[in-house]
Amino acid sequence: MMTPPSRSRSHRPIRPGRGRGLALLLASGLLWASPASAGVRLEGDEALALAFPGCEIERRTVFLSKVQKEAAEKLAGAKIESALVHPYLATCEGKPGGAAYFDVHRVRTLPERVMVAVDAGGKILRIEVLSFDEPPDYLPRRGWYGQFEAKRLEDDLSLEGAIRPVAGATLTAEATSKAARRVLALHRVIFGAKAEVPPEPAP
Repeated sequence: MMTPPSRSRSHRPIRPGRGRGLALLLASGLLWASPASAGVRLEGDEALALAFPGCEIERRTVFLSKVQKEAAEKLAGAKIESALVHPYLATCEGKPGGAAYFDVHRVRTLPERVMVAVDAGGKILRIEVLSFDEPPDYLPRRGWYGQFEAKRLEDDLSLEGAIRPVAGATLTAEATSKAARRVLALHRVIFGAKAEVPPEPAP
């Protein structure tokens, strides 16, 4: 998972086509491809608006301890590349709405960037592909991603379990499943087993 450096926070509602400041923020922190790059399908602020329409988005910076990082790797069943994590917390009508994380990984030889949004109860809310540099034929249809919705971090969250594979796009499906597990594992380690988003601590 790519982890951007600490930056200022945005408290404004994120709506499609707005939030350019946040887009720039993402660009610097997530090794974001420029909008003109091949394979870019969605910008970060647009993905956040799809997951949390009309909600306020706050970017936080979390440094995992060694114990937390090891715990997340054990839960995910995969290596966590960086101890620096940036949850994007959503507040919807004054209540915690969940969090989103951006994950960059390699599919076959080229990178893919996805957003995994988690609801306030710790279940996957939505997965969006932001950029995909492999041939388009290797990208599953939108409907395939829907099967992740409402999934928790359980043993069957994999292609060997509850997630259907995709003929001709097996590597993408595998990479997406692993990204979903990484995000849910990080969310649980950061926010606890109930995975509810706590209030911002007093300065």
